[in-house]
Amino acid sequence: MSQAQPSTPAYRFCPQCAAELAWLTAAEDGGDKTRLRCPACGFTHWNNPTPVLAAVVECVDREGQVLLARNAAWTQRFFGLITGFMEAGEAPEDGVRREIAEETGLTVESLALLGVWDFQRMNQVIIAYHARARGEIRLSPELAEYKLFPPEQLRCWPQGTGQALATWLRSRGLEPQWMQPNRD
Repeated sequence: MSQAQPSTPAYRFCPQCAAELAWLTAAEDGGDKTRLRCPACGFTHWNNPTPVLAAVVECVDREGQVLLARNAAWTQRFFGLITGFMEAGEAPEDGVRREIAEETGLTVESLALLGVWDFQRMNQVIIAYHARARGEIRLSPELAEYKLFPPEQLRCWPQGTGQALATWLRSRGLEPQWMQPNRD
């Protein structure tokens, strides 16, 4: 049974033999699966999701306000959670502490896991934490600007890390307010 082909990944040629990859169906543990495979040497591009770390950063020395930041690469003025890729050999907790320190200059005092969400549009798995942090905010060149918000003024977005923010707000007894498409 053939499955729909996912969006085209970065691989076009086999990294082992340089032959052009093709969408081929093969038997796997869960049954037949169509993946990008090399017809010459049998290499399979698994295209597994990438783990991404995210943090709702509560600034304990700024009256518990939450820090949201705008990525320098984003063209729109959207402010989101602090995020970053987990490094090889790194525990998620260590990685989110590192990302917060690298991107904001803040020191994390405590972490609590909020949950894990799939973000299929980006082929990612988001591992999100609530981080209580303090210190002088010094943005890395990766971030263009930041804003601090009292929790009751936060507005969530429906995709990606917005679900983590909504989960954190609910844990504080606040019903999440959602952004309206093309209006916020």
